[in-house]
Amino acid sequence: MLSKVAVVVNDRLAMFEFGVVCEVFGLDRTADGLPAFDFRVCGAQPGKPLRSSSPGIQVTPEYGLEELRDADLVAVPAFPILSDNPFDQRVVDAVRDASDRGATVLTVCSGAFLAGAAGLLDGRKCTTHWRYVDLLAEQFPQATVDPDVLFVDEGNLITSAGTAAGIDASLHLVRRELGSSVANAIARRMVVPPQRDGGQRQFIERPVVDCDSDSLSETLHWMGEHLELPHTVESLAARSAMSTRTFARRFAAETGTTPVKWLTGQRVLLAKHLLEDTDLDLESLAHRCGFGSGALLRHHFQRVVGIAPVEYRRRFGARVS
Repeated sequence: MLSKVAVVVNDRLAMFEFGVVCEVFGLDRTADGLPAFDFRVCGAQPGKPLRSSSPGIQVTPEYGLEELRDADLVAVPAFPILSDNPFDQRVVDAVRDASDRGATVLTVCSGAFLAGAAGLLDGRKCTTHWRYVDLLAEQFPQATVDPDVLFVDEGNLITSAGTAAGIDASLHLVRRELGSSVANAIARRMVVPPQRDGGQRQFIERPVVDCDSDSLSETLHWMGEHLELPHTVESLAARSAMSTRTFARRFAAETGTTPVKWLTGQRVLLAKHLLEDTDLDLESLAHRCGFGSGALLRHHFQRVVGIAPVEYRRRFGARVS
C-alpha cells in the first residue's frame, strides 16, 4: 500500500526533481476521486532553510527525519555531485533505516548517489542521469548501472534517470501500487504521457575523443570529416602510418572501443543531427552518414539510440522550411 510519502531534502536540492515528486505525490486530488497521500517534506533540521541548486531559492523542511520511520515511500530528489558537498550522514542513515524497515526508496537523477551512500545499490541494478552513470559505477562497484533506461524497478528500490525520467518512475510506482487508472488520472492532470517508451540513450551526445597520439588524433578527425566514405581498419592504419595490429591496439587504448564501433557511433551521431535539422529522406540521409542504405541506417540507429530514425525525427526534429 502507498499511503505515507516522505521526501528527503538535502543541501543544494535540485528544484525540478523536487517538484516532480511534489507534483505526483503532494497534490490533493481527492476531488477527482483519487487517493490522498500523507505527504511530508523532511530534513535533518526541520524549520531550517536549505539552499537549492537555483540561485535565490531556499526550501524549508517542515518535518524531521523521524517521519521516515513509518513512511511507505521515501523519495530522494537530485543533488549536485560535488566532492566538497558530502551528504548529511543523518540523512543517509535515515534513508538506510527506512529501507531496512520496509519502505520503498525512489531516487530521481543523482539522488541515486545518496541511495548508494546508504548501501542500497549493492548487488542491484540501478540507473541515473547519463552524465553520471560512469561515476556512479565507479563509486559503487557492487551495483549494476544501466545507462540506457528511464528507470529501474528493483522492488523496494526504484532509481530513475535524469530530470523528467523522475516523472516516469513516479507514475510507474503509482501504477504498480495503486493501479493504471490512478496513474493515468495523475498523468492526465500533469499533461504528460502515462508511460513513455524508449530510454535515455536517445539523449546522449557522443563527442569526439581527444588522443595523446597526434597521428591517431589526425585520423580520428579525418574520419569524422569523411563519414560518408567507406573505411577499413587497413586503410585507417595506413593513414596513421601504423601496422594494422598496432593501429587497432592504440585505437582501443585511446577510445575504449574498436574502429568499427567508433565509426558506427559517429555515423549515428551525425544521423541524429541530420534528423533534427534537415528534411532529408532516409536514403539520402543514410548515404550522407556512410551507411549506404536506409535499411542499414535503421538497423544501427535502433540498436544505438533505442528508437527508429522516423520516431527520433518526430520527437526531436525541427520544422525545416
